Amino acid sequence: MYDRLASLPLEIESYALERLELRGAHAFVRVTTTVVMRGGGVEGRGEDVTYTASDHDGYPGRLPLAGHRTLDEHSRLLEECELFPDGASMLASVDYRRWAFESAALDLALRQNGLTLGGALGRVYRRVRFVMSTRHEIEPWLEANPDLEFKLDPTSDWTDARMRKLAALDRVRVLDLKGQYEGTAVDQAPDPRLYRSVATLFPDAIIEDPALNHTTREALHGSEDRWSWDAPIHSLDDVRALERQPRFLNIKPSRFGALSRLLETISWCEQNGVVMYGGGQLELGVGRLQIQTLASLFYADAPNDVAPAVYNEGDPAAELPHSPLESPTAL
Repeated sequence: MYDRLASLPLEIESYALERLELRGAHAFVRVTTTVVMRGGGVEGRGEDVTYTASDHDGYPGRLPLAGHRTLDEHSRLLEECELFPDGASMLASVDYRRWAFESAALDLALRQNGLTLGGALGRVYRRVRFVMSTRHEIEPWLEANPDLEFKLDPTSDWTDARMRKLAALDRVRVLDLKGQYEGTAVDQAPDPRLYRSVATLFPDAIIEDPALNHTTREALHGSEDRWSWDAPIHSLDDVRALERQPRFLNIKPSRFGALSRLLETISWCEQNGVVMYGGGQLELGVGRLQIQTLASLFYADAPNDVAPAVYNEGDPAAELPHSPLESPTAL
């Protein structure tokens, strides 16, 4: 698929930066930066979802990106650019920032050539099924939207009684064990008791990012076909390095950094029967619409963690968008 896009002509005259902020609970401030590329009377946008707020300070605003190139030549140029002059707080952030510049260039190239991503790839936009990802109680959300489905993050303080109650609602589609994170606010240590309960009490749910050792493997025995991966996946090489070919994979475009790596992985998944579903990074701007668009083209029927932004903004609103979303076309 990337070959269909690589030779698209691209003219960049300049780029600008727009900072977005959302103040959440417990004094948490979510910061993202939108890269706005301009050329030929149009503009393209991409969103940097780097989580460390201070990493958005001192953002590089003078990279040598102006000129006439192909989309692939632009991508290769980015490999030579210093995207974090002061260093990134987390290694994953390098890919997040790369994706902001890559997706902005893709958006710009498509507009300059009178194309959509679907048109360029010969793909049809479809309505998008979405789930809500939350670490809070789901009952208030179900009162506002009884059809809502969920991706939840079990923690060691979850009791079996609580899990049975959640399972009885038949609304939980993905359980993210956060076992592949280190040094973040959402780390969850491997917990055999929790893992065993998740595997047993949610027999149909996807189990994402378990930490694997002798005791957790034993606790998860029999659920291997439901394992999925997110945090470790930045390229097809990472997928191939897994101990077994996955049946499920969470696709977060920003984790891949380069458009070529993203499309290579999606192509491989389609060829090998791997069920993909979209993942979000608490995008505040155009990035949310773009991940919805990618879901529309490649995995529209999956339990996509790409819910509209209103689901991330606090308590349930009086009227919430329902799944599936009308076909988005942000790219």
